[in-house]
Amino acid sequence: METLRVQLLAEKGEISVPSQYVQPPETRPQIEKTNVKAAVPVIDLSSRTNLLDELKKACKEWGAFQVINHKVPISLLDDMRRVGSTFFEGRTTEEKLKYSCDSASPASEGYGSRMLVASNDTVLDWRDYFDHHTLPSSRRNLSHWPESPADYRKVVAEYSDHMKALAQELLGLVSESLDLTCQCIENVVGEFYQNITISYYPPCPQPELTLGLQSHSDFGAITLLIQDDVGGLEVFNNGEWVSVNPMSNAICVILADQTEIITNGEYKSAQHRAVTNAGRSRLSVATFHDPAKTRQISPAFNPPRYRPVIYGDYVSSWYTKGPEGKRNLDALLL
Repeated sequence: METLRVQLLAEKGEISVPSQYVQPPETRPQIEKTNVKAAVPVIDLSSRTNLLDELKKACKEWGAFQVINHKVPISLLDDMRRVGSTFFEGRTTEEKLKYSCDSASPASEGYGSRMLVASNDTVLDWRDYFDHHTLPSSRRNLSHWPESPADYRKVVAEYSDHMKALAQELLGLVSESLDLTCQCIENVVGEFYQNITISYYPPCPQPELTLGLQSHSDFGAITLLIQDDVGGLEVFNNGEWVSVNPMSNAICVILADQTEIITNGEYKSAQHRAVTNAGRSRLSVATFHDPAKTRQISPAFNPPRYRPVIYGDYVSSWYTKGPEGKRNLDALLL
């Protein structure tokens, strides 16, 4: 059974959050311990001077970085944030529920609040979302997406195509930074299976007890994320959580588990989370690029440090066990 939408809970004005959203003490955010001095690297894609060196350093040390001058129109980033905000804040609950996802499926398309929940005992994230199946084009059914605002479907489709092109460019650069051929990682991954997830994090009365999105690494190849000006995305680095500074013209790049496998651990997938706040709602848009479920993923280097894995089996393990940081990936280490 689908749980009550978090936005509705927040609008009730309660002073405490329901128990199913309260994180155990060891995973609570402890905002005062967030490292505000460290910064996720920002890479200018228009400057080819030292680009591969900067990329290599970011991938080895962080597994995440922000890119600017990425050729995606800034107006399109703004439009994507606008249509997402309009759906969550400009539509009635009844209108939004018309697009509800299948609560019996862990990653079905549509409007929901319990994505990738391993069991009924799982602590829930303080988040609602709308997930779009966008690539391959055979998965793209615009009738599953909101009709309002009038340009919603056009914006999401155009955004999808730009994100695919950027993901291909970035995986090419990642390959070259390791002295692999430009197409190496993309050839292992194969045709992209792309999902675009708009996440909406309502104000939370007890942000010190909750997470908007629990700590995890993404299980695909590469994730491209934009956020609004509120902030809340954090990356785990050198034993500390580091805030990703919101930049309206930047796209945050998050390496995912299959890229760590392909690079044989030279580059790490980024462990990240989203924290909540009491004052303002927050919106982010994550575009995931994954292999086909039948694809076998294995390291491009010898000797291999990871066992080959069929991607669908890896995803099934993730669904069964839950995110649990990066423990699903660690299970493949030789």
